[in-house]
Amino acid sequence: DTSGFATLDEALASGDAVVTEQGGEILRRSRDGRPIALPQTGGPSVNQLVLINRGKKPLVLLAGELVSGGKQDRIIGKDRIVPPGAKPLPLDVFCVEQGRWSAGSGFAAAKIMVHPSVREKAAVDQEQTEVWGAVSAGTTARTLPAPGAPPPPLNRESLNRVRSTDAPTESYAKLYKSGRVGAEVEPFVEEMQKRFVRAAASLKGERVVGVVVAYGGEVAWSDIFASPELFESYWPKLLRSYVVEALARPQTKERASLDDARAFLEPLTGRESTESEPGVYRWREVREGHYAAIELEALAPKPMTLHWLKVRRTS
Repeated sequence: DTSGFATLDEALASGDAVVTEQGGEILRRSRDGRPIALPQTGGPSVNQLVLINRGKKPLVLLAGELVSGGKQDRIIGKDRIVPPGAKPLPLDVFCVEQGRWSAGSGFAAAKIMVHPSVREKAAVDQEQTEVWGAVSAGTTARTLPAPGAPPPPLNRESLNRVRSTDAPTESYAKLYKSGRVGAEVEPFVEEMQKRFVRAAASLKGERVVGVVVAYGGEVAWSDIFASPELFESYWPKLLRSYVVEALARPQTKERASLDDARAFLEPLTGRESTESEPGVYRWREVREGHYAAIELEALAPKPMTLHWLKVRRTS
């Protein structure tokens, strides 16, 4: 049962979560409901925002989720959980809007998950320059195109053309909502969703909690959640992110098999790193060869793996 958790999009839309630049003010509610302004020290920072959870539920944050506004659009840098009533949290983020550093509107739910090549650089590499590079390149995949295959429609050159007209500040949100890119992405999303619904409808006594994603013959990514409900809340923006990645990679007629997908889900046994907040969550990463897996475990009200991510590294 994951109904006791809130997603970032839900909390930002309802006002239960507030995100600001460092050095601004956050409104916090007193016990009688009165708003209290909490001034912050220090100036704005590219790689850090401040978040407060004003709601009654723990707030789930996933690496790669975009928050739009402020001086620059940013993405969440690492999976984590923010408990209700916690102090204003310095939040590690990465910028995905190079070229703008000016006052904008308050941060809002963008309902966007950056595509896997960018998300990998945030979640695994944890480097701002790597994130900017993946945004500019469209994809960091090293897959070679099949002989005679047409160039990918969202390669570096086409992204740069769109950026110069529709997204002059290199805004990720504007880039992938632009008419030229959207005309390629949306029909692909609609077709994939139709096929997904048909496949899910054929399941007997089972419900979908995640997906394994392949680009041509390469199984490259997976997102798995603790419940069908939690998966469904993320699915629309996850699907769009996978489609953007697919369009940016070289096209191929190869197809991954079900056995390839099963093999991809095998646990890793390599170098392990962990972080935790006692009584709230535990974050665990395992790297082995070309692969990395990240697990977000809630520790309350009972231990539960909320999200499990596995990626075939592109570098």
